[in-house]
Amino acid sequence: MNKFCSFFTPLKFVSTLLAVITLNVSALEALRISDKILVDGLAQEVSWQQAKWQPLNSLILGEQPSADDFFGQFKVMWDEQLLYLLVEITDDVLFDQHADPRHLYWDDDCLEIFIDEDASGGNHQFNFNAFAYHVALDNQAVDIGEKNADGSDNFVLLNDHITSVWRRSEKSPNKVIWEVSVRVYDDNFSMPLKKGTPSQHKESQPVNLFAGKKLGFMLAYCDNDGSKEREHFIGSIDIKAVNGNKNLGYITADVFSLLTLVDSR
Repeated sequence: MNKFCSFFTPLKFVSTLLAVITLNVSALEALRISDKILVDGLAQEVSWQQAKWQPLNSLILGEQPSADDFFGQFKVMWDEQLLYLLVEITDDVLFDQHADPRHLYWDDDCLEIFIDEDASGGNHQFNFNAFAYHVALDNQAVDIGEKNADGSDNFVLLNDHITSVWRRSEKSPNKVIWEVSVRVYDDNFSMPLKKGTPSQHKESQPVNLFAGKKLGFMLAYCDNDGSKEREHFIGSIDIKAVNGNKNLGYITADVFSLLTLVDSR
């Protein structure tokens, strides 16, 4: 299924979508880290041993893959500056067919991190009310920004929001160990202006995180073993379909889980 076709969804459908979806009631907790985490794809820190694995097994698009083809689970933690993700993936084929990181990136293998800083929900397809970071195998992060002046879609790199490192385990079945840190931005975020452009605009800054803070959150993985389009799209939430469509995370934050930041126990 081509994701791009959804960009031309009529406004009436989008309005209906937002009216019928209610905020996902599933909830997660993220523990504060107890030691410094180095994002290196090794996950050797004590903190990771304290966090619980969460499943990445809810089918969004395609057919349910076999366990040999794909299996995923993740952990999430935080400190005052960053969210941390540890994702363990069994994927027998890693595939990246597009050299341009902004071209059809959802049809390559990639990790998708969805964040709504204030858990307010709502549409974010062409704005930064929430973020849908597509983290590619080259560790670059892409999202959809505000439309270009000519009305065309604007795919933007947000690499300064994400630090990403992955590597395969030496032990069979050679799982992918993927570590990510995320700087969390609120809905006041705007893209930096090009150098030399006069403006009173201040550069957007990430928010500080604290115990008790609640965010909207979802994780997903695009799996493609060599086809023109992705073969499977698996997420952390069982999304309720609207008109038969579960691929709603990049449109509305209403389908995200509620993530609460808590102190280490």
